[in-house]
Parts: sequence; C-alpha cells; structure tokens
Amino acid sequence: MSRFVRASKYRHVFGTPNKKENCYDNLKVSRSAWDSNLVKANSLFISVNIEVGGGGAFAVIPLANTGKLDVPLFLGHSSAVLDTDFNPFNDHIVASASEDSRVMVWQIPEGGPTANVEAPVLTLNGHGRKVGHILFHPTADNVLLSASADYTVKIWDISTGQQRSELANVHADLIQGLTFNYNGTLVATTCKDKKLRIFDVRTGAVVNEINGHQGIKGSRVEWLGSNDKFVTTGFSRSSERQLFVWDHANLESGEPLKSETVDNASGLLIPKYDNDTNMLYVAGKGDGNIRYYEWVDDDKSLYLLSEYKSQDSLRGIGFLPKRACAINECEVARIFKVHPTMVEPISMKVPRKADTFQADIFPDTAGPQAALTSDEFFAGKTANPILISLEKGFAPSVSAAAFVTTGTVDISSPGRPSGSGSGSRTPVISEKELQDTVNSLRRENDELKVQVNSKDARIRQLEAQLEQLKASS
Repeated sequence: MSRFVRASKYRHVFGTPNKKENCYDNLKVSRSAWDSNLVKANSLFISVNIEVGGGGAFAVIPLANTGKLDVPLFLGHSSAVLDTDFNPFNDHIVASASEDSRVMVWQIPEGGPTANVEAPVLTLNGHGRKVGHILFHPTADNVLLSASADYTVKIWDISTGQQRSELANVHADLIQGLTFNYNGTLVATTCKDKKLRIFDVRTGAVVNEINGHQGIKGSRVEWLGSNDKFVTTGFSRSSERQLFVWDHANLESGEPLKSETVDNASGLLIPKYDNDTNMLYVAGKGDGNIRYYEWVDDDKSLYLLSEYKSQDSLRGIGFLPKRACAINECEVARIFKVHPTMVEPISMKVPRKADTFQADIFPDTAGPQAALTSDEFFAGKTANPILISLEKGFAPSVSAAAFVTTGTVDISSPGRPSGSGSGSRTPVISEKELQDTVNSLRRENDELKVQVNSKDARIRQLEAQLEQLKASS
C-alpha cells in the first residue's frame, strides 16, 4: 500500500447541509414512480415536480424564497408531470413533460409566479405515450430534446414549434437516461433493453450501439464534459451497483475504459459531471450519500475523492449552474437534494483561507449566451459553449423578456402521433381567447342538452299515442 496520498485541489471538498429555514419546505413533491430527478435549477429559480389531484403540476420557486412555502403552480397537463428543464439561455423559460404525452413550454413571470399559471406559450404533441425526459441543447438556442415511452426521441425547435429530427425504430424498450455531448452534436442514451447507443442529433442516425450494464434495474448516462468520454451507472446481473467510463473513440471494443463496483444497494445511481473541476458526483436514490470523484484524462483514471453522508435518503437531485454559485465562498457546486416534502440545498466547498478570486478552481465556465441559433445548428454548424470569467462575479438578468415563437402549436389529439410529429397546427392562442372558447363550448353544450330533453319528451308523447292506437284497433 502506498504511503503517499494523491495530491488534488478537490481532495478536501466538503458538503454543508442547510437548516430547515434555508430549505424549500412544505412541498408536496410528486410521488410518481417514473425515474426522474424531480428538481432542476438555473441562476434564478428551481423547478420541482408537484403532486396534485386531477392533473399534473410543477412549481417554480425563486432561489431566495426559502422556508415554509405556499407556492403557486404551473398547471396545464392532464396527467402527472414527469420532468422539467430550464432553457440555459433564458432563465425565464421552462419546459415540462408529462404522462399525458405532451411537452409544454412556459414563460416564467418576472420575479417568479405569484398565482397559478395555466396556459403554456407552446404545446408540443407528437409522442404516442408518456414523455419521461426533456433536455435543452447545451449550445444552440431553443433546441429541446424529448424522450417518450413510445421508444422515440424527438428534437424540437421551440422557436417555431416544429420537430426537426427524430430517433425512432431503434430502442426496443424504455429509454432510461440520455445526455448531450459537449457541443451538442451527439446524444447518448441508456435503455431498458440493456443497450448503450450514440446518435447524431441532426440526422437521428445511430453512430454506435453496444451492450451496457446487464442488470434489470435502471441505468443512467452522463457525458464527461469536453472529454470525448462518458460515464454510465447501472447494475450487474447480480444487482451490484456499477459505474463505467467509456471512451467514445474506442467503443468498437465493447468494453468500458474503466469499471467500478460501487456497492450492493438497490437505489439507482445518478451521475453529474462538472467540466470546470473535472469532478463527477454520484448520488444514490434511496440513500443519503453523494460520492464525488475526480476524472484525470491524462492517465485515464477516476479517483474517489470523498463522500457526503446523510441519514436522510434522497429522491432526486439537481445542480445549480456554476455561474450562480457563491464564488467568494469557494463553492464549487450546489446540489438540491429532494426529500418527500422538501428540497434541501447542499453547498460543496473547497476549504481555503484566501478571500481573493481562486482562478485555479474557477476556470471560465459556460455562460448564458447561446453559441448558435437553432437554424445554424440544424444547417450543420457546430460550436462549443461560450465561456465567461467569474472573476468579477455573475449577475443573472432578472428581466423576463417575452418568449416569442414564430411557429405554431401542434393540436393533434394527445397520445396520437401525427405523421412526422408536426400534425395539424394552429397559431398560439392567448389565455383570454382560450377562456372565451371554453365559455362558448359550454353554452353550446347547454343548448344541446335542452334540445335533447325536448326531443326525449316528444318521443315519449309519440310512443303514448302509438300505444293508444294499438289499443283502439
């Protein structure tokens, strides 16, 4: 055994839990059995899937609003909300996916909602079954990916409301995890059929397909940032929790670059990679521990740094964008841990005494500006994320610029794909126009009821006259 401890700037990173008054408390977090992270975060808000009766809902909460909350909800789905994601280039745009087979795009009011929001700015239909995963593109504006239980993945341009490509007729079972590579040209997916697949986003063509984890439980995948590698978590045939690192340039071998057996617990492992620090966080559903590793690309090694331990089990996790972390406190990550009725922020910090900007642990990071428009991306242009310096701090824009779509809303029947996914389309309508339409339909329904009752009475009268004629004859 070596006498020496490996040197690392992040060897002593530690997690700090928060008191209840600094958590997001009094939430009825969704109890859906679907495997999702339940929470997402951007520079201004967090979104949480919420349990409601008779439909689906999620909450969007300003980061500063902690304590016991009575939050307004985003309502509109007819079944449980399974996943949400924020537009990385517009903090006031959030998308939601639901069991009702629809994807909705919402405008967040400035400062956060003060009342329930019931009308999305865009509804995307086309999937044949529930939509379990959605993910915005890392470099191109207004590009959204959705994965469904109909075994398809669709790529949408939400500025026009159109489907731009589709990954279909490939997955043989439920899609369990998916991730973009660094510049968003490729998507990796894990599937219940125990296959690991790499797709070209623009064409939908399969680039690679190999065997993944062979256990029957869930699997996840996460690209290792700007490295040409990715990590998967899953189970072995004997139900051991596993972590594999794959080299995208050498997938033909069918073997992972690195493999590690974590333990024998039953909860799914959730991976999240920080490209700025080369740290990989791995959280286990059903237990309270979060392991963190350091990936060193030079020697193709994954080193376990330490572990955040808690007796409170987690149901899901989300991560704050690096640009919104407390840089002056050497906070390299902020993790949002989901409890049954609460979301707890956990601050991961590097212990340093200096109060100046620590450039070595805070390199330039992904900023809020898109590198490409959606048209440029689908025309074949490729670009890495635009990076910004955090030396002078970062102040997110609190102004809620209106989301403008030049496209239309797909109004094909929910649960029924419409050809290529675009279907019959009509312009986006306002909430007032929607309410007027509902009122008109109600009046029409009442008039039809009166006519039916009148005809029923006339039929009974004619039947009585007929009986009298039969009796007299």
